[in-house]
Amino acid sequence: MDTACLDYCLTEEERLQLERNGFFTIKDALPPQMVEDLTVVVDRLDAQYRLEQGIGPHDRLNIMDFLGKDDLFLELLDWPTTFPKVWGTLGWHLQLYHSHLGISPPVDPAEKPEKKRLGWHQDSGRLNRDLETTPRPRISLKIGYFLTDTTEIGRANFYVVPGSHLKNELELPADGASDPDGTMAVQAAPGDAVFFDRRLWHAASPNFTDVSRKVLFYGYSYRWLRPRDNMTVEHFMDRSDPIRRQLLGAS
Repeated sequence: MDTACLDYCLTEEERLQLERNGFFTIKDALPPQMVEDLTVVVDRLDAQYRLEQGIGPHDRLNIMDFLGKDDLFLELLDWPTTFPKVWGTLGWHLQLYHSHLGISPPVDPAEKPEKKRLGWHQDSGRLNRDLETTPRPRISLKIGYFLTDTTEIGRANFYVVPGSHLKNELELPADGASDPDGTMAVQAAPGDAVFFDRRLWHAASPNFTDVSRKVLFYGYSYRWLRPRDNMTVEHFMDRSDPIRRQLLGAS
């Protein structure tokens, strides 16, 4: 393990933010060069998938199980400024169970935007039906690495309702269009990492700029949870240390 991890263990303030709000932001988690290198890879995949799948230039693109698509993605699996906060929260019995690349292009300028409610949800869909407790257990969490600037509103910000991770249901306004009380936009800069509990009610939002929003989501869970993705990472195993092999699914 890179011993630099020990300089970035979960702090008491971060633990309290996660318990109280369900999320926190790690500023400058990635250096500028890493952001630039990752953006090159993401842009290549964006062009490839839009062409192969006939996805329009203004349509949101989601690529699941992206981890194995480039060696650079493997580096974030146990990134020293963020990964210690994962095992500081969930303990050592971990795996990566999900990876999700999200690209939100600018909305089509020819379309008149209409005011409508965001798509509020909790992660790990079936868990929220199958588990009976209130609140449901955490079980997993995500790190979102932001590659583009969302420090201003309207840049396809990640929206959350702080503290909602302790609620199994989200109260929505009766008008059918407004977002719930307490809604806030997370204003992350390139290189920032947003660390959040899977139970946090959150939503994507439209992009009213001329630059696509790009985010890499890494989802960690206990090893007894079945991975959400196919985890096509076998080609990484022979060159990974024991910790990475465990995170990639070795038993």
